[in-house]
Amino acid sequence: MEEVIEQLRELNEPVPVPLELPDDERLVEVEEELFINLPYGLREFLLLVSDVVYGRLEPVTATDPQSHTYLPEVAALAWDAGVERDLLPICQDGNDFYVVDLEGEVMLFDGDTHEMTNESWESVWHWVRDVWLES
Repeated sequence: MEEVIEQLRELNEPVPVPLELPDDERLVEVEEELFINLPYGLREFLLLVSDVVYGRLEPVTATDPQSHTYLPEVAALAWDAGVERDLLPICQDGNDFYVVDLEGEVMLFDGDTHEMTNESWESVWHWVRDVWLES
């Protein structure tokens, strides 16, 4: 995990308005909006690297409700597309959603077929390494 965080920090692209990292209090507010607890890996991701901008994928964020990456907004889109309510998106990619379950496993939901694919990653950090950093 530390290597992945270090790599993300090195690759972070400068943007006119930098993103902010949430604190624990903000994440509790997000959980209350979602009516679901954040899996540990997603919580860790949001606290440590959700301010990173890199590549074409834009993972969810938790500080700006006006952002198109704001977790409750992306969750609403994912759930409307057919993602089960106990899964939370970590990233939208076109019509598809990378989602995490309560145990921390990441899976890919195909927005065209409205079904889960066979692709999965052991954790949010494995997804970051294998998908986001490779995008």
